[in-house]
Amino acid sequence: MDLLEKVKAAGVIGAGGAGFPTHVKLNAKADFILLNGAECEPLLRVDQQLMEYYPEEIITGLVKAGEIVEAKKTIIGIKVKHKKVIGILKETIKKMGLEGQVLVGELPDVYPAGDEQVLVYELTGRVVPETGIPIAVGCVVVNAETAYNIYRASQDQAVTMKYVTVAGEVPNPVTLKVPVGTPLKKLFEAAGVNDLRGYEVIDGGPMMGPLLADPEGYVTKKTKGLVVLPDEHGLIMHKKREMKSAIRLNRSACEQCSMCTDMCPRHLLGHSTVPHKMVRAIAYGAEADETMTAALTCCQCNLCEYFSCPAGISPKMANVYFMNQLRSKGIKHDPGNRKFVPHPMRDYRMVPSKRLIARIGIRKYDVAAPLDIDKTMETDYVGIHLDTHVGAPAKPLVEAGQMVTEGQLIADVPEGAMGAAVHASISGQVETTDNGIITIRRK
Repeated sequence: MDLLEKVKAAGVIGAGGAGFPTHVKLNAKADFILLNGAECEPLLRVDQQLMEYYPEEIITGLVKAGEIVEAKKTIIGIKVKHKKVIGILKETIKKMGLEGQVLVGELPDVYPAGDEQVLVYELTGRVVPETGIPIAVGCVVVNAETAYNIYRASQDQAVTMKYVTVAGEVPNPVTLKVPVGTPLKKLFEAAGVNDLRGYEVIDGGPMMGPLLADPEGYVTKKTKGLVVLPDEHGLIMHKKREMKSAIRLNRSACEQCSMCTDMCPRHLLGHSTVPHKMVRAIAYGAEADETMTAALTCCQCNLCEYFSCPAGISPKMANVYFMNQLRSKGIKHDPGNRKFVPHPMRDYRMVPSKRLIARIGIRKYDVAAPLDIDKTMETDYVGIHLDTHVGAPAKPLVEAGQMVTEGQLIADVPEGAMGAAVHASISGQVETTDNGIITIRRK
């Protein structure tokens, strides 16, 4: 079994974001293999700590991924502020005899430095086309935890563990190593929160993460962070805003100052993203057509809504409004063959992380969330989702009452379908395989 097959068999997916199957991403040829260690979302601490504690494993995983795609250059992207981790990475590269082969690319401490298209430009100078992915310009990107899982896959170890930061209005901000499928309430308890009444939880980072739909749910392979905030916090109020009220607000309060567009990360890369024009179109009651496909180039980073707009309206939701209409009509965006040239003012319009943190009201939560690498959270019960990856849901290979062992394959996608294998994260007895979740109780 070659490494690509091992990555597939291990069920490796993107450890944050959409959860794209890694074996599919690596089934390509590229000039660059890039490590996304930017962790641009405020308050999240997973990747920076994994790079500190497991640098050799992560570098090995990245190099092995580079060998699969036959990359000519291997670059680790990390924010310049992480001086200690940068030193560790450089020393490890030297110790491994990889100087000149693996480079450390120091990124500005801005948001969203970890957006794949921003990262690609910062590290390679190439601009990914609108609505495209990094392979379009010869790049493959994996994040730090994914690289760590690629290394583990090379050792025939499946993805059974997840690293998650719990931050915000909690007594004990912490980063935890937990079995996939651990009940979320155990993570809140580890951070000192036993009662979530009066609070909401953001599933992911404070900028792009949605409100957690079910606090009684389970950790998935994509769970990266859980940010607990009072339910009256401004960020929570923004995230609760419904499309109907956003449209009404956009029609009544937009000043057409164009700040949302001027500071848009994709617009600054030379893309045609123009949220202020989408807000204007809503004001005029326009219907979605081929002239509005710029809405499809929005990456929904929320910078326009949470930082740029002086009127507090919802430019991103204007993009989403037309995005949904365009997709329902089957209208796609055609970037053509034009060359994308970054805006000449780009360097002066990037948003420093500290300014963003202050603006969105989370400065007091910007503290350490330490990881104890020698400790794995214990749980007697897990609920493992079968559909958290991009592609077809995995189909159960086990039945209720069956005994399974940690690392055992318990679900897989049909032959020929895109998706990811699923493994037991604890040893025990299968209780249910219904509703897209396999539950296991330790015996």
